[in-house]
Amino acid sequence: MPRPCRSVLYIPGSKERALEKARELPCDAIIFDLEDAVAPDEKPHARDLLARVLRDFDYGNRLRIVRINGLDSEWGRADADAMDKAIAGGARVDAVLVPKVNRAADLDAVAAAVPGTDLWAMMESAAGMLNAAEIAAHPQLKGMVMGTNDLARELNSRFRPDRLPLQTGLGLCLLAAKAHGKLIVDGVYNAFKDDEGLWAECHQGRDMGFDGKTLVHPAQVQIANAAFAPTEAEIDLARRQIAAYDAVLATGGGVAVVEGRIVENLHIETAKATLARAEAIAALAN
Repeated sequence: MPRPCRSVLYIPGSKERALEKARELPCDAIIFDLEDAVAPDEKPHARDLLARVLRDFDYGNRLRIVRINGLDSEWGRADADAMDKAIAGGARVDAVLVPKVNRAADLDAVAAAVPGTDLWAMMESAAGMLNAAEIAAHPQLKGMVMGTNDLARELNSRFRPDRLPLQTGLGLCLLAAKAHGKLIVDGVYNAFKDDEGLWAECHQGRDMGFDGKTLVHPAQVQIANAAFAPTEAEIDLARRQIAAYDAVLATGGGVAVVEGRIVENLHIETAKATLARAEAIAALAN
């Protein structure tokens, strides 16, 4: 079972107070951002600050992901080199997030710059959607992050609560990630004071199959954690399905019935995955 990534919070790499407070937040993962959240004249400072913070601060069980600037920018190469040096010096960086990945080859130069470090890919362009399968197959890639704001801008689509204009891209990336066993988290919900809207979009993403959601504000963490975790009802049903199926197997049968629904081996696999996910989430709190 992949580690939970229900809530993935962006934190600007230039804000030391925010970096410190993030150690207390109940998010599953943090994206330490050196790209969009940092002004151009702050980027060298943010790079040095983040290298020190990731060496000196304890973030517990949270996954630490650093989003660098693209290697085609004036800051990207220095970001990658700084992270590689920081990791060698004892900083804990679980993955480097590569922005604007359009094809698998875009990951190769970063893979060479941070050898041995896992990569994640920002999926935020039309080209990236069309090449999602080859990107997901990259051997150093472990996760994908939907960049829905940039994708909507490139598509010139209008905002809709049902995100209908983005469904093709979301679906292509989901299929690619699941086919290659990679984590994939949904894009951000910009209206950070709109709890109802966030709840609805989280549940849409969970229903689709996303592993979690990227977030722009700490106030969004609890909603994402709840939406992407198995409910008590789902856990109870999973246990009853497994018990009923085991009882049928003991009598030589192969199909059980729970709540008027057929339960076969494929349903048991889903039930066991539900329980494993619940256990993995509980383990994060320890």
